[in-house]
Amino acid sequence: MDFAKYIDHTLLVPTATVVDIDRICDEAIRLGFWSVCISPWYVKHAAKRLKGSGVKVCSVVGFPLGFTFGRVKLAEAEEEVGAGADEIDMVMNISAFKSEDYDAVSREIEEVAEFCHSCGRLLKVIIECCYLTDEEKVRASQLAERAGADFVKTSTGLGPSGATSKDVALIKRALTGRARVKAAGGIRTLDDALGMIIAGADRIGTSSGVKIMNQWSEQTALANPS
Repeated sequence: MDFAKYIDHTLLVPTATVVDIDRICDEAIRLGFWSVCISPWYVKHAAKRLKGSGVKVCSVVGFPLGFTFGRVKLAEAEEEVGAGADEIDMVMNISAFKSEDYDAVSREIEEVAEFCHSCGRLLKVIIECCYLTDEEKVRASQLAERAGADFVKTSTGLGPSGATSKDVALIKRALTGRARVKAAGGIRTLDDALGMIIAGADRIGTSSGVKIMNQWSEQTALANPS
């Protein structure tokens, strides 16, 4: 199990500086994380710093509330990919979804997914589970998958609560298997991360990746004493 490859090493606080971005890029290279997940402002800088390392650059669209216009989300995705992003995490239009305007929600996902796939990028759609009933979580997950999402993501990490293993399992069951599941929000320990993976998560978004990997190394050393 290449545990580090589950992790999108995340820094999305508004006070992040270029020094902070350099630090998480270097940590991702050193520990072998799948990606860094950062604000659009730093995509170009991170892409240069990570060039040739194998670590992907992930950025966000419609973040964190999701209620911008679909054409604005598409423009954001285009700008981010142009700057060097490999993956896009887009917040679903939660307001439209709660109003049962499912066509509008599907349409904006389809447009961004079509663009991402046309240039070989992945799209993750954040449904923000903390605002949804279980029935809505299932509907949103299935809608996102049908519209072309490569991943359904539980949370932005900025809502009133984040990922739960219950939600991960619910989303996993709702999907056909074409789309995968990303758990994010409040995942701060190795036990948290493993719980999400056991529940069905294929990717983990966390700002505690270094701590989690240290715990993983300690656990591995205990299990395999020399």
